[in-house]
Amino acid sequence: MPRETIGRGWTMAEYAIGDLQGCYDPFRRLLDSLSFDPGKDHLWLTGDLVNRGPKSRRTLRFVKSLGKSATTVLGNHDLHLIALANDINVSNSNFDSLWKILGHDDCDELIDWLRFQPLAHFSKKMNTLMVHAGLPPQWTVRKALRRAKEVEAVLQRDDYAEFLRDMYGNKPDKWSGKLSGNKRLRFIINALTRIRMITSDKRIDFSHTGPPDKARKGLIPWYEAEGAKWHGSRIVFGHWSALGLVVRDDLISLDTGCVWGRKLTAVRLDKNSTVTEVRCRD
Repeated sequence: MPRETIGRGWTMAEYAIGDLQGCYDPFRRLLDSLSFDPGKDHLWLTGDLVNRGPKSRRTLRFVKSLGKSATTVLGNHDLHLIALANDINVSNSNFDSLWKILGHDDCDELIDWLRFQPLAHFSKKMNTLMVHAGLPPQWTVRKALRRAKEVEAVLQRDDYAEFLRDMYGNKPDKWSGKLSGNKRLRFIINALTRIRMITSDKRIDFSHTGPPDKARKGLIPWYEAEGAKWHGSRIVFGHWSALGLVVRDDLISLDTGCVWGRKLTAVRLDKNSTVTEVRCRD
């Protein structure tokens, strides 16, 4: 594959890749298809590195080994792993692959690395923000980054497990600057890692996980909210496999259902939004 020469200090290519969810082998095949060079190129990973797929631990270790060549944001399944590692009761039975990570000697090392990853990543040069799921319409990109740092600061404290015990729940479902404490942090996490649909009065609705056109009347995808304050930047996200691949000037949706046997997708962010995909046989 021909590649252009870029001056010293610049990455050769910026690729965004959708949810891996433990699908290590398709991930490596996709990197081969991209001729990815960790010495020059940079990956943006939309989170949910783990769960459901067959090789969650191997995926986690490999992404960690890439160092500064890869930036991942935290997804809801990544947070599940952190919670389970701290004996937090998570009411979901679909965590067999996560329990396997907890049984290894390097578990503490991986959890500590994971909890220091951001919930949002922004490139001023490309005017592009990456989050796992999306944004509420009340937030600008600048405010989304500030809200993400509030949660990151808590996750990176020595006593972070205290918050994890109160992390789960669907309320509050509407943003207010007056929110405080764990309720504020819970909303921020839900917005950045779980949002799909919102109501006409800007509340997050967690009931619909299917395609947007199958939602009940009165619900719209978060990215179709009129007057959303994040408009003017490009948002890259995953999380929503039923939505699939969407590539627009202002929006890139990247969860193409690899863990369900469909595809793993990369989009080049710094040049022409070129799409590269591999079939997922895991």
